[in-house]
Amino acid sequence: METELIVNRVAKSGLVSLDLEDYYHPGERIVYDLKGNLFMGLILKEKDFREFLKTHDWSQYADKNVAVTCTEDAIVPTWAFMLLTIHLEPYAHTVVFGSLQDLEEKLYFDAIARINIEDYRDTRVVVKGCSKVPVPTAAYVEITRRLRPVAQSIMFGEPCSTVPLYKRPKQG
Repeated sequence: METELIVNRVAKSGLVSLDLEDYYHPGERIVYDLKGNLFMGLILKEKDFREFLKTHDWSQYADKNVAVTCTEDAIVPTWAFMLLTIHLEPYAHTVVFGSLQDLEEKLYFDAIARINIEDYRDTRVVVKGCSKVPVPTAAYVEITRRLRPVAQSIMFGEPCSTVPLYKRPKQG
């Protein structure tokens, strides 16, 4: 009886897998909504806000990822968000203006910025598409933008089933 040799063609393909899930920041994500600081849900009184900032326990935001927003239809001056950030920044891991989606994108953009893109020079990269954590589409766009100048090719999916996205033109 002849034995068939099983060959792992994916392993021999030279594909480099990049899983954005590996760059997920595990810290807690919270929203700080300035609506709680508004007088009658309409305006922000500077004196009252400054007093709140002095007395609030900012340590509760230690190592958290904070999205700062105001969900009330009120006039909130830009400096209020800046002051809030000044108080959050020494404690929080990350502070952004916007939604939880904006926060997630910022966390991924920061992580992608730390990737040594030269590690992918002249490689055939598969950006994995399935993950157990939420990866925003913006993160896929950003990693593609960063990889395109260096990668030989970029694919999306799993090494056994990919969607080709980019292939560097042949020189010559």
